[in-house]
Amino acid sequence: MNSNNPIINVLIVDDSAVVRGLISKMISNDPNVAVVDTVANGLLAVKRVDRGDVDIVVLDIEMPVMDGLTALPQILEKYPKIKVIMASTLTMKNAEISLRALEAGAADYITKPSSSREMTGGKDFQHELLEKIKNLAPGKLGRAPQPASAAHPKIIPTAEIVLRPQAAVRSKPRILVVGSSTGGPQALFTFFKGLNGKLPVPALITQHMPPNFTKILAQHLSKSAGLPADEAQDGELLRAGHIYVAPGDYHMRVEEVDAAKKITLNQGPPENYCRPAVNPMLRSVAELYGSNVLVVILTGMGYDGMKGGEDIVAAGGTIIAQDEATSVVWGMPGAVASAGLCTAVLPIDELAPYVAEFMDKGI
Repeated sequence: MNSNNPIINVLIVDDSAVVRGLISKMISNDPNVAVVDTVANGLLAVKRVDRGDVDIVVLDIEMPVMDGLTALPQILEKYPKIKVIMASTLTMKNAEISLRALEAGAADYITKPSSSREMTGGKDFQHELLEKIKNLAPGKLGRAPQPASAAHPKIIPTAEIVLRPQAAVRSKPRILVVGSSTGGPQALFTFFKGLNGKLPVPALITQHMPPNFTKILAQHLSKSAGLPADEAQDGELLRAGHIYVAPGDYHMRVEEVDAAKKITLNQGPPENYCRPAVNPMLRSVAELYGSNVLVVILTGMGYDGMKGGEDIVAAGGTIIAQDEATSVVWGMPGAVASAGLCTAVLPIDELAPYVAEFMDKGI
């Protein structure tokens, strides 16, 4: 193997030989990715990882002999460093299973086109899968720095992050806003559970997820956090102590209507290739709440949240981010931190205590 051409080794697990072949062809064209094997069920996958040459497993959910949800913990018990991407079609049942898989340790998920014909022309699926594979195995690619640009800002090492000074006098936040992507569901569960059922303000979440998944995410979050959490509805009034999750395929904003703050949903153009995106949400709360906004940016690939974060800071609001060590992918939190927008950058377990104190005292 050429040391100057790092390779991420991928195992594809799917009961359809056609799907295995199509996905193999899609990702093998990338010089940094190699498909080391394809197998037809979870049991074969559990046995195959014993060769020790697998970095990423693309794991189908519904398979004979052993399904993906059964195989997942067995793979991770043997090799905790392997990253598993769950693959499923876009159904409520599979969304539920995917969320359970993320809680059980899967690193990410991807929705498969519903037919091999759609997959054959699925450039979006190919791009998304390759991005996820590369972001989940950055060590194999040496974290080579890319030229900074407006679209791809430079992410600097944690040790070089310069934090914004805390304001001498700050009023308590009147809204909590959270953005997340890859690794986000696990981080959201940990963060909101850490608030111990205390949420004196409304909380908005934009997590990069497709339809169906966001509804299931809200249900799981409500059970985990002990707080009411729902997929947001257009025109809904904001209530303190309630968590609102942006629906898949809709940007979520807050607007003032008849002197009341309400959620509005729209299908405007994707931002950072995402809908829902974090930036529209941040812009709207910066405009309405000014300095009374507290933003938390959790693990996720890409840079969504950085531009909206600039509006938050300009309005006097506060941003904190999850640190690199506890993030599955330090893209989104790394972008806001590298841009000098954060008052604090903390491990996932320390975010909730910090936020609770901030909401209590205004720090």
